Amino acid sequence: MKIIQISDTHFSPTKPHFNDNWDPIRQWIEEEQPDLVVHTGDLTVDGADLDEDLSFSMALLGELTVPVLVLPGNHDVGHMPGSHQPVDDLRLKRWRDFVGPDRFAKTIGDWLVIGVNSLLIGSGHIEEEAQFAWLSESLANRNGRRAVIFAHKPLFVDDPNEGDTGYWGAPPRQRREIIDLLTAHQVALFASGHLHWAWQGRLGVTQLVWAPPTSFIIDKLEREMPGSRLIGAAIHRLGQAVESELVSVAGTTAHVLDEVIDEVYPRNITNAPVEAAQ
Repeated sequence: MKIIQISDTHFSPTKPHFNDNWDPIRQWIEEEQPDLVVHTGDLTVDGADLDEDLSFSMALLGELTVPVLVLPGNHDVGHMPGSHQPVDDLRLKRWRDFVGPDRFAKTIGDWLVIGVNSLLIGSGHIEEEAQFAWLSESLANRNGRRAVIFAHKPLFVDDPNEGDTGYWGAPPRQRREIIDLLTAHQVALFASGHLHWAWQGRLGVTQLVWAPPTSFIIDKLEREMPGSRLIGAAIHRLGQAVESELVSVAGTTAHVLDEVIDEVYPRNITNAPVEAAQ
């Protein structure tokens, strides 16, 4: 089975700064003819508050002729408690009304393909515990199938034992609980986006992948992170082993957020990290 993962498209009808990369990405996907496309969030510039961002973005994804599953990112449903757009019931409902479920577990042949709403992890929202119970149950009942998990946010940035990275990764306690699940069920792949860096690594038997964004890279506005800056997608081939490839898609433009940050995500609303201001 071949899965193409795209992430961080940041589409918008009113802030079209990154929309031009969709056409080459779409054409490349059609040429590759994967069995499935998984979008790992930040579908929109501001779907967390704007209906039109979600409807516009889903219309673009609807141009694909292959099956697509979509997960929310922080710009789609909100983020941390105390931020200017915390994840809440209204934002979750908006996503579900315009896009669909914010998590999934799909049996495809010998594989269980899981997608989680990583914005619930550490949120304190009433659905956080319910999602973790659902994830545990889904893995426990996979009937011998191998499992892969997709999410918007990575579990960690530099080290699985690092402290709380706030905006970037999962809080330590929740991270440890999920890592314990990955280990117990020998999950083959945990693939995410969010950081606008492309990277591959391992955590025990689990392959870790940060898919590249399709929208923009970040130059000096944030610190260097592991991996490389590129615009494109990830290809995951699921067979006897999981083989992942980070792809720089021809025809895309490496937009630099630094150059348009105050047009797309004005920074006067918060003193949080620059992407958190989005």
